Order: sequence, then C-alpha cells, then structure tokens
Amino acid sequence: MTFTGRTTVITGASSGIGRALAVALAARGARVGVTARRADRLADLAREIRATGGTVETAPADVADRPALLAAVRTLEARLGPADLLIANAGMSYHTGAAEMNVPRVEEIMRVNFLGVVYAVEAVLPGMIERGHGHVVGMSSLAAFKGFPGAAAYCASKAALNAYLEGLRIELRSKGVAVTTVCPGFVNTPIVANNPAMPFLMEPDEAARRILRALRRRPGVFSFPWPLAVLMKLAKWAPDWLVAKKVPTKRGEGEKKN
Repeated sequence: MTFTGRTTVITGASSGIGRALAVALAARGARVGVTARRADRLADLAREIRATGGTVETAPADVADRPALLAAVRTLEARLGPADLLIANAGMSYHTGAAEMNVPRVEEIMRVNFLGVVYAVEAVLPGMIERGHGHVVGMSSLAAFKGFPGAAAYCASKAALNAYLEGLRIELRSKGVAVTTVCPGFVNTPIVANNPAMPFLMEPDEAARRILRALRRRPGVFSFPWPLAVLMKLAKWAPDWLVAKKVPTKRGEGEKKN
C-alpha cells in the first residue's frame, strides 16, 4: 500500500507522534486531515506542511467530545474526500495510584484513550464499509500488556483499546477494511516528560517512520521497539513482588496529547 493520493485523518495531531505522522504522510503525498484540541498548534502544523507543498486541512476538536469529533471528521472529509486511513492517535496519561483514588482522572483517561478512539472509528467506519476498503489504526501502547503501579488507568485504557480493535479486526476482515493496533514503547513526547528513566526512548520522527513502514503491510498488531515489546510480554507473567520492586510507583503527571 502507498499513501500517495490517499485521504488520512489523524486525531491528536498537535504534538508528538500524531504531528510527526502528519508531516511524514504529507511528504509521502497523502491528503492529511488533522484534528486536536489546540487550534493554534494545528495552524502551525498546517503552515509547515503547506510550505513544503503538502495538502492538509485542520478541524479542531476534543476526542472526548463525541459530537464535536464527528463534526470535525465530517469537515475534513468534505474538504479532502472520504477517509482511506484513520490514525486514532489522541491520548493522555496521568498518575493514577491507589493512595489517592483519583476517579475523575480515571474517567477522563478512559474517555480520551478508549472512547476517543471509538468515536473516531465511528466517524469513518460506515463509509469505509460501504466503499469496501479502508484502514483503521488505533494508537495503543506496550503498557497494554501489563498493569503497572501508578499507571493503572492508563494501562487499563490501552488494554481495553487492544481488545476492542481486535474484535473489530476479526469482524471486518471480510469487508475490505483493515484494522491495526500500534503499540509503541517510550517516545519522547510531553506525555512522558516527567517519567523516570525510560529504556529504548525514541524521538517522534523515528516512531512515525517505523509506524508508516509497518502500515504498508497492514498488520493486525505492530509493537515496537522489539526488545522492549519482548520484555513487556514477558512482564505479563512476572510475579507482583518483582514488578513492585522494579517499577517505581510514583510517576509523572503527563498530559493530553489530544
């Protein structure tokens, strides 16, 4: 699969992986529609892409606001054409430890990281099924494979997303619509700015390059970098006492990347 001439919709495109993907896809000839909460950052992104001859349209929206997101995607498709590729990238992370039981934060994380993807899929999937082709990509995390202290809600939201996308992938395989779950490791974005030392940390541009290379094959799941992916899958079977000893409970606040 090539990206030239294809309409791509990206949520959470104002920073981090989403922004890097928008720039890279535009450079590969895609028509890129971007949405995020921060209109000023979307405008900066659009200027950068257009300065190099790329095609981009913007429509600000918060993925946790279902009507706003549906309207934003409709706007982007009206300007660029029906979506061939959706990259539901918006997400957030905050410390959610047992001591404080910050339930409002837990609810917010689930709305953005899980329901925000559901809303984005809702916006494009009926058209993809009707046309008989399309590619839905959800940005999950290697954190989906293990619940970690201090990040219980984040891990839970990504685990829920993995199961949801897996169910869609199996159901849609005969309808011409591919579904890919992307599970990155640590990427140097604001969402991890206050974390402790992170192994195999990579820059957003490198993450975007790896993701786009993988998406050409339309895999069911793409986890990277592979050494960390192997470690995380092994960690799923690690005893609780070992995880408690090796993983610090106190974590950085992070932020929305929506």
